[in-house]
Amino acid sequence: MKNNYVVIMAGGIGSRFWPMSTSRNPKQFHDVLGIGKSLLQMTVERYLPICEEQNIFIVTNDSYKDLVKEQLPNFLDDQILLEPSRKNTAPCIAYAAYKIHQRNPQAKMIVAPSDHLIVKEFEFRETITTALKAAEEYGQLVTIGIKPDRPDTGYGYIQFEAGEDTVRKVKTFTEKPSLDIAQRFLDSGDFYWNSGMFIWSSATIIEAFEKYLPEIGKLFSDIQADFYTTKEEESINRIYPLCKNISIDYGIMENAEKVSVILADLGWSDLGTWGSLYTHIQHDDYKNAIVGKNVLTYDANDNMIKVPDDKLVVIQGLNDFIIVENNNTLLICKKRDEQKIKQFVTDIKSKKGNDFI
Repeated sequence: MKNNYVVIMAGGIGSRFWPMSTSRNPKQFHDVLGIGKSLLQMTVERYLPICEEQNIFIVTNDSYKDLVKEQLPNFLDDQILLEPSRKNTAPCIAYAAYKIHQRNPQAKMIVAPSDHLIVKEFEFRETITTALKAAEEYGQLVTIGIKPDRPDTGYGYIQFEAGEDTVRKVKTFTEKPSLDIAQRFLDSGDFYWNSGMFIWSSATIIEAFEKYLPEIGKLFSDIQADFYTTKEEESINRIYPLCKNISIDYGIMENAEKVSVILADLGWSDLGTWGSLYTHIQHDDYKNAIVGKNVLTYDANDNMIKVPDDKLVVIQGLNDFIIVENNNTLLICKKRDEQKIKQFVTDIKSKKGNDFI
């Protein structure tokens, strides 16, 4: 267990969760389920049976440092890796990998987003244990595949080789296909959703950076001696603008040879949209999912409603809507049109400035 490390990526804005998720206070820092814990806090707790707390690292934008420290007061500054700019997942994973490897060359790493929901905790721990074994014994780059239950166009898909093994060799990655292609993937049975969770040894992923993204690898290799010193922040701020903006999927996973997927059923959701949250909140008798203590509904069905506890809200005659209030902002949007929320945010930025996003 002492060689197990967890890297939690917590730097995103989550614009599809607007208006709750904003650039100043994104969704990973919110109690979206109404249970008294933020998504980030839930993610940290999920890994405590697998990894010592001091071996958990949070990678986030430097503007969220205070939010992280407020929610995780036991974490040391060295456990909070601050990105001066957003460069997608490859640079942030490189930062964590080279830093962890500097202290422990035997490290095994689990990389996870901060905004996922996993209901089946026992199955999750069994899956991660299997992945860590594959990463250590066979030098694999491992990802977790989630069995799809619908042709969702918002997820990436992993095609895997046929067989009976839990750990399968990956054949292809496909990012966010059209609805027709997603339906074909679902019908074929040999495609799973890409969960965005990765497991590998620090040595294996560093080797992959040096082979497939050598310019990023060299930038972090050159400053490795500065990690855990007073020079680290200055060095990161210097090299980050030079990093290519690229995801770990495009940069490494789609090109590497030893890539495996573990097929899993974890009760998983990436909670990327209000619709995904709707499916994970208890419904009332009229199939309304309500987060808020003072909501009254009349002739209203199938709605996703999230409002402050101290706000009295009365809703009449709305069916299949998203209704969200946060920080003097109100969103009323048809559930089937939730993909338009990202465009709403873009339009608000251009027409109203940054005050509301």
